[in-house]
Amino acid sequence: MSKRNSQANKSAARERLRAERERQAKKDKARRQIIVGLSIVGVLAVVGAGTWGIMEMSKPSHWEAAKDEKKVTAPKNTSGENGTTVVIGKSSAKKTLELYEDSRCPVCATFEQTVGETVHKDIDAGKYKIQYIGATFIDGGAGGEGSKNALSALGAALDVSPEAFLDYKYALYSAKFHPEETVDKFKDDSYLIKVADSVDALKGNAAFQKNVKDGTFDGWAMKMSAKFDDSGVRGTPTLKMNGKALTDGKSENAPMTVDDFNTAVTAALKG
Repeated sequence: MSKRNSQANKSAARERLRAERERQAKKDKARRQIIVGLSIVGVLAVVGAGTWGIMEMSKPSHWEAAKDEKKVTAPKNTSGENGTTVVIGKSSAKKTLELYEDSRCPVCATFEQTVGETVHKDIDAGKYKIQYIGATFIDGGAGGEGSKNALSALGAALDVSPEAFLDYKYALYSAKFHPEETVDKFKDDSYLIKVADSVDALKGNAAFQKNVKDGTFDGWAMKMSAKFDDSGVRGTPTLKMNGKALTDGKSENAPMTVDDFNTAVTAALKG
């Protein structure tokens, strides 16, 4: 091989090596750019997710938002500020029995199952009117939202009629449908509608069902709950007439038998 050919071969080899190094350098640069780009995207994604998470955490819950509603949709058959005065009975009845209840309250369920029918008969007879004040404090103690959701559904029943309200309340507290205090069944609209199907005026009632599903009276329920909180009453069930608590005569507890209830009411009506 001549020296000229040998020199040319060496030059060609160097040129190929240089070109290969340039190609490799370009590849390495592109790879670094991709890695840096992906890293930035990853960081931005983490930051974005964190920001979104913080924003979501800072958002008020549905019920907190309902509590702060300025314009509240109140059910029919109500009066007073935000429709939180619920009085049912004959206008000729001179006195009003105040009844404070939480829908998840097991003692309220016992009261309704034992004395509820007597209360309904007394109202129908015009013996007295009843004023209902709904509470939701068990949601805070036991956790959940069933008290609030059931109170809203009671508003939907009241929107149908006072009779539908009383019958639905009675059904919610019945042995068949009332859950254990720690079981938050009333949070499910489907369960509340199932209970309502046992009430003639509410069975298959499309307007009632829509109001339950849409949460039409959620804001009203929170205003009613605030009224209970402001009442000074600390437990349920609590019964009052003429501003004085009705008790079983042996303690500060509400009467839990028909006899004790009738005794307490008779004395209150005379007072």
